[in-house]
Amino acid sequence: MQGPVQTIPQAFSRLKNQGFIRQLDAAQRLNLSEGELIAAHINQDTFWRALSQPDVSGVDLTGTPPKSESAEISAVEDLSALRLRPDWHALMGLLEPIGEVMALTRNASCVHEKIGIYQNATLTERVGVMASANIDLRAFYAKWTHGFAVSEMTTRGRQHSFQFFDMSGVAIHKIFLRENSDVQAYQRLAKHFADGSQQTGLYTENPVPKSPEQPDQQIDVQALHQAWAALRDTHDFFALLKSHGVSRVQALRLAQPKFVQRVHCAEVLRVLTAAAAREIPLMVFVGNHGMLQIHSGAIQKVSYSRPWLNVLDETFNLHLRIDHIDSAWIVKKPTVDGLVTSFEIFDAQGDAIAMLFGLRKPGQQELSAWRDLLDEIQETQQACAA
Repeated sequence: MQGPVQTIPQAFSRLKNQGFIRQLDAAQRLNLSEGELIAAHINQDTFWRALSQPDVSGVDLTGTPPKSESAEISAVEDLSALRLRPDWHALMGLLEPIGEVMALTRNASCVHEKIGIYQNATLTERVGVMASANIDLRAFYAKWTHGFAVSEMTTRGRQHSFQFFDMSGVAIHKIFLRENSDVQAYQRLAKHFADGSQQTGLYTENPVPKSPEQPDQQIDVQALHQAWAALRDTHDFFALLKSHGVSRVQALRLAQPKFVQRVHCAEVLRVLTAAAAREIPLMVFVGNHGMLQIHSGAIQKVSYSRPWLNVLDETFNLHLRIDHIDSAWIVKKPTVDGLVTSFEIFDAQGDAIAMLFGLRKPGQQELSAWRDLLDEIQETQQACAA
């Protein structure tokens, strides 16, 4: 979008008047990053005024707006924001008094939503860990650049949230209040972490380009195979990639067949559907370069509406674009507890879209039902290739 930042709120309001539109879609329509859209609505007066209005019961943005409110909200108040100072771990560690919220982490191809309470925040080597009953996160704060407290008029009333973005204005993580959330606790946190500067607008930088893969012929494949076979913990896999100078997809491509098999991209639908039908508890990892969000437990309601594959459970939602999957792999890693098997999907750029594991804890062997399911998929793949 061309023109001064002051014109963005009116342009956003015009889009909303045409029908329901999410922030990300609106930002793309206006040729903005999502962070730039939010920052164009920084206004302390309207933000605090918005907190006095009814908030939303959840984030299912369907239905019709209350007539008494929709007629009175000005264009600027469709969305209002407060800039937060970059003390991210401290803020995350003080979220518990707000109570039940919805945590949202996404990448370009998948959205992961969990309902729960933020508890037990710790910080180790600049990685923030949130390990509560339902909210399980790994935050890489070095990638967090901008944060806002946000209030938006939606089709169901006011929605309050905290939203965090990288240096390019791309969303890293969002926290949405729900009907049982403590709005006063949210307000106290917003006041405490409000930045001293509330200037409208956002300075963004272009993302750092990914380093190109080394040519396969430059990789010591034998050493890679030996290191893979010597793994004793799945957490050591990242170090293996780094030490051998390979990307994750390149490592999968060069791995021994006994540890890795490429399968059809659509098998992700079979995996989730079968896991739900057989009541196999899963670990579902979805992330971006600033956050990893994890669901642990059973899934129940799986649906497919092209191109979206969805899990629509009470406290866990997953929205995955199957058409974005470029490759899918069944991956086995040795550990001290035996082989650990995962189903991993990637986009055309080699970025991870999602990773699925059978639910397990350190010291436990992998669920046999999970391994049996992936063995069935491998057998089907091999039969089709024969």
